[in-house]
Amino acid sequence: MDIIKVLQEELQIKYQQAEAAVRLIDEGNTIPFIARYRKEMTGALDDEVLRNLDERLRYLRNLEEKKEQVLSSIREQEKLTPELEAQIRAAMTQVAVDDLYRPYRPKRRTRAMMAKEKGLEPLADEIARQQTDVPVEQLAKAYVSEEKGVASADEAVAGAKDILAERISDNAVYRTYIRRATMEQGMISSAARDEKESTVYEMYYHYTEPVKRCLGHRVLALNRGEKEKILTVKVEAPEEQILRYLEKQTITRDNRYTTPVLREVTADSYNRLIAPAIEREVRNELTEKAEAGAIKVFGKNLEQLLMQPPIAGRVVLGWDPAFRTGCKLAVVDETGKVLDTTVIYPTAPQNKVEASKETLKKLIRKYHVSLISVGNGTASRESEMVIVELLKEIPEAVQYVIVNEAGASVYSASKLATEEFPNFDVGQRSAASIARRLQDPLAELVKIDPKSIGVGQYQHDMNQKNLSEALQGVVEDCVNKVGVDLNTASASLLEYISGISKVIARNIVAYREENGAFTDRKQLLKVAKLGPKAYEQCAGFMRITGGKNPLDGTSVHPESYQAALALLDKLGFRLQDITRGGLKELGKKIHDYKKLAAELNVGDMTLRDIVKELEKPARDPREEMPRPILRTDVLEMKDLSPGMILKGTVRNVIDFGAFVDIGVHQDGLVHISQISDKFIKHPMEAVSVGDIVEVKVLSVDLAKKRIALTMKL
Repeated sequence: MDIIKVLQEELQIKYQQAEAAVRLIDEGNTIPFIARYRKEMTGALDDEVLRNLDERLRYLRNLEEKKEQVLSSIREQEKLTPELEAQIRAAMTQVAVDDLYRPYRPKRRTRAMMAKEKGLEPLADEIARQQTDVPVEQLAKAYVSEEKGVASADEAVAGAKDILAERISDNAVYRTYIRRATMEQGMISSAARDEKESTVYEMYYHYTEPVKRCLGHRVLALNRGEKEKILTVKVEAPEEQILRYLEKQTITRDNRYTTPVLREVTADSYNRLIAPAIEREVRNELTEKAEAGAIKVFGKNLEQLLMQPPIAGRVVLGWDPAFRTGCKLAVVDETGKVLDTTVIYPTAPQNKVEASKETLKKLIRKYHVSLISVGNGTASRESEMVIVELLKEIPEAVQYVIVNEAGASVYSASKLATEEFPNFDVGQRSAASIARRLQDPLAELVKIDPKSIGVGQYQHDMNQKNLSEALQGVVEDCVNKVGVDLNTASASLLEYISGISKVIARNIVAYREENGAFTDRKQLLKVAKLGPKAYEQCAGFMRITGGKNPLDGTSVHPESYQAALALLDKLGFRLQDITRGGLKELGKKIHDYKKLAAELNVGDMTLRDIVKELEKPARDPREEMPRPILRTDVLEMKDLSPGMILKGTVRNVIDFGAFVDIGVHQDGLVHISQISDKFIKHPMEAVSVGDIVEVKVLSVDLAKKRIALTMKL
């Protein structure tokens, strides 16, 4: 198999692009580094395409390895023919290889094996030839043997049937047809084990749908309902059609003695050996596709959440709401340093509202708090009421934001949080995290396992290894897109930088603490275990503000410094102009990029990237994202009525719609049919996590706490 050609066709890229990307990956380069600093070689493939390519490359190489193992096994059995070898080498999936290997794979003892041991294979061959002019039972009498354990002619016929049934079952062509027929024309259905029991799976109590139309989120819901022993799920294949097909392949001539026997054999082979296996395979394929789709959605949601713009230059009060144990507060300055922590009890059962307000007023005055970040967990609604009352009573201009606190409790109880805040309890750490995730969502959220951030669906039901790998990739891409300040970044942020491991990240922080701030990127080479290859991969993503070389504060890679200096010199600028903001018009002075790139000995794309970076050093791509809605007033669910138009923040996007926070503590659902006037296959075509959208209330169900919204205004 030409793996490069397969990648080219699947990803719809040029052969040279696929070839270059594979070579760069094999040389140990990371995806963010290839996407950012090797554009000339790959033809500017972005990180998403490169990750897909990397994943498929691993699959196809594993497939080739599997083929060699299978060929070696069949060769050892001296059963490998040129035709079989060609079929195996041409197979494009693990399933196709498994089908071809099935007849030769070592099996546990089967009925067919036992029949062969009794010497019944010649009888099976004779039936298969379909040329006998005597009844099969008469043929079978010759195989009755006390010594071999064949007591009667009927027993001999039964053994021969078992041999023939296994042959049919092991035929790769038949299996391929049956699998395709089941996928294309089969039905998936589910029923309740106990119809009287009321559960979230009620819509699946009497459910039937064509297999090929079953959407990913339904597949995952069915799997979960089955796992929880609430549903029974089955795939119903087009059995009549399959049996007619098998009979047509097996019964090649009309013989009054063998035809009825072979009809029984095909039915037995299908019902006993093929159908259960195909049902498992179809369910597995549906699950794999559903998981891949859900992981993709989770990854996209996570990316949007991580790339939310930071709210810089504000003193923030983080508020972790609770009832019995009180609301934990943490005041955090503009740099994220915790200035003060305390606990107030404005909620039930204590209801110390006035005392809590006094504490809040003192904190706001003392630290010049201008923003309150409230977690959206238990008691957040009650906390919001207190905050709104407070804002009306104070002269200071203070606003508040409800932030998604998913994962805050996981972080606050983690080893990392204990190291960061050794003298704080779990609640204080959580409040500090809630404040910081408003100031810099990316820097704070990287401390939490991506799976705990809560922007996916059915994440606990899917392959955890695949999910973790995909989400780690998303976090890595986001961190490298933004870049980090080498002198302030935490170890948990640094470890996501291209080429940096957990150990090296800790070593960077240790070096910084021992030797003071980095003043030059080259100092990274003095960090323990950070060698030339790691330096090449990470240097461009590490920024040094106010260092010796202004280029160290940009995303220009050290390998391009010479070209950058030559460019500045040619256009009449000096290095110091970078920090003075005097290069905003740099691009306008270049009339022919290709010619200039050749003169500077760099690629055209690299030159354009250098120019863009020098015009706006260390630009933050998050600045283009929608900013969170800052509130000063509150709505309650009972205040809502159909027809109301509100602004909201998209909190989660799933296969069947989007959940939008409209400021009433309960997110409303915009069903996929209500997102756009145009036809869309998935909500992600129209909305992303963090988007600020205008919605209209369709209906409110106070009892079930459900709000239906529409974006079709």
